[in-house]
Amino acid sequence: MSRRPSGELIGCSDCGLVQLLPEVASDAIAECARCGRGLARPARGNVDPALALLVAALLLLLPAAFSPLMVITSFGVRRQDWLPSGVEAMWNDGFGSLATVVFLFSIAIPFLYLGLMISVLLGIRLRAAMPLGRLFRWAGRLRPWMMIEVYLIGGCVAYTRLQDIGTVEVGVGGWCLVGATLAMLLAGIGFDERAVWEALPSRVAPHSGRQSVSCGICELLLDARQEHSGCPRCGATLRRRKPQAMRRTLALVIAGFLLYLPANLLPVLAIERFGREDPNTILGGVGELIESGLWPLAVIVFTASVMVPLIKLFGLSLMLILTRLHSPRWLRGRTRLYRAIDLIGRWSNIDLFMISILVALVQFGTLTTVRPEPGALAFAAVVVITMLASRSFDARLMWDAAGERP
Repeated sequence: MSRRPSGELIGCSDCGLVQLLPEVASDAIAECARCGRGLARPARGNVDPALALLVAALLLLLPAAFSPLMVITSFGVRRQDWLPSGVEAMWNDGFGSLATVVFLFSIAIPFLYLGLMISVLLGIRLRAAMPLGRLFRWAGRLRPWMMIEVYLIGGCVAYTRLQDIGTVEVGVGGWCLVGATLAMLLAGIGFDERAVWEALPSRVAPHSGRQSVSCGICELLLDARQEHSGCPRCGATLRRRKPQAMRRTLALVIAGFLLYLPANLLPVLAIERFGREDPNTILGGVGELIESGLWPLAVIVFTASVMVPLIKLFGLSLMLILTRLHSPRWLRGRTRLYRAIDLIGRWSNIDLFMISILVALVQFGTLTTVRPEPGALAFAAVVVITMLASRSFDARLMWDAAGERP
């Protein structure tokens, strides 16, 4: 049975507890003794499977970007949608900020993320003299903003809504997008982030844990005198806690609450049929899915677009209040909630991607036309702001405020 070597002293990035990473067998997972955060996945032996899947995902994503995702035929007119089509359509409609968000999350960041990950794993495989720690750190920071799987669900929602307008076919790019998404998901299932950090040289001697500072990215434990310098393994600036975390999170949460109502009350898109305009809100789109008998998709869209942003805002508010009150209540539960909030926030972009696809495809002049509305801008702002809020918060502050020592 293969086992992961033990002996590295780390500081948990969720609760700050300094602990010795135990030896991990191939059928076990190492968790933080205090907050339950996963520290190490089962030992897999090498990075080859993840590398092969990520290369496959990149090769599939290329035709997904340059071949039609969907084709719709209506009123004798045939239109195609490519990954860049929604970006171009939104830009031409005067929604440059929405176009930029869709471009970054569905095209630029996925390609950059895959390039970084492949470079890191290939560098480890070939023992290349590269700044692999810095590359892996940037890949980790980009991962929450890489939303190919979210785009795919948005495409499924758009597909169902296009059925009422014309005949829809999935193109070569669409099937390649499905394949790329599956390859990335499989790579994530078998991938162990800790194994990558352990494979990278840190160039420091083991630390005793006294008067220490832990890297917030790779969890390497270092002498406290090295605070504000660069981590020798990943290059991140060493700080005991994220600077101004409470204030930044509070400001972002307030902004999120202020934008939540217009995001859900204002129309996010308008469908014009034969000169008659029909504005659609997010809840209106959920209602249409229910009327079409598509309950699973309706539940997904309602949960991701309506409930998730609200859960994030109220969850972060609870954490801020209880931390400010130095409350020891539900520390482990609050930490788990924080991890869940940080994980699910990206899925709220389903509606934004659905809108970009509809705007690109449904352009049949006076017969049927779809265009974005100001509500989409407010909605995208809520999604981005809530994601930034969860990334700004430092869960270790909850344990500090309750008097729990690292």
